[in-house]
Amino acid sequence: MISVLLVDDAPLLRMGFRMVLEAQPDVAVVGEAGTGAEGVSRAAELRPDVVLMDVRMPGVDGIEATARITAAGLPSRVLILTTFDLDEYAFAALRAGAAGFLLKNAHPADLIAGIRTVAAGDGVVAPRVTRQLIEAFVRQAPAACDARSDARLDRLTDREREVLVEIARGQSNAEIADTLHLSEATVKTHVSRILPKLELRDRVQAVVYAYEAGLVVVGS
Repeated sequence: MISVLLVDDAPLLRMGFRMVLEAQPDVAVVGEAGTGAEGVSRAAELRPDVVLMDVRMPGVDGIEATARITAAGLPSRVLILTTFDLDEYAFAALRAGAAGFLLKNAHPADLIAGIRTVAAGDGVVAPRVTRQLIEAFVRQAPAACDARSDARLDRLTDREREVLVEIARGQSNAEIADTLHLSEATVKTHVSRILPKLELRDRVQAVVYAYEAGLVVVGS
């Protein structure tokens, strides 16, 4: 079973999410929280697999709550919910350690798929709106570092760099395999080596890193 904590300041939305999720045989809602601070506390108490986190809440917002959960080293992975697809607050939450984001008006099937994806250890990063969000942020905030000055990049082989670039472009493992003429299993192996070498948790952080390191430019 995938355990889920709902964090949103709107009781009706929490009720709706609960109804959708509890209809699934492999998902259990183990708790709810109406504020970011309460969400952090409940995450520490319940240690759910996934925290479904609203971004905009009074007091401690979803960004700060996500950062606190990540900093505490909890096993929970945060899936951000946002109203707008191009939302700099959602991107800030990704930088704070969230595993991905979904729109609040997403189809229930997409919500469930997203929860299963992050529970399995991957990031929700491939959808078109995620790439738009990242590019919109990068236009506003220039890269924080340069690829040539980041020693972590020296740990990667040339092929691993190529795979990282394709990850940053929003490609799935199957698409990367097709682009680089590799087997999907080989791509998966490269990804599993890239993340620990760069000290990253998942593909979402890999995308952010690649943009900030200058490996990928906006619109490429």
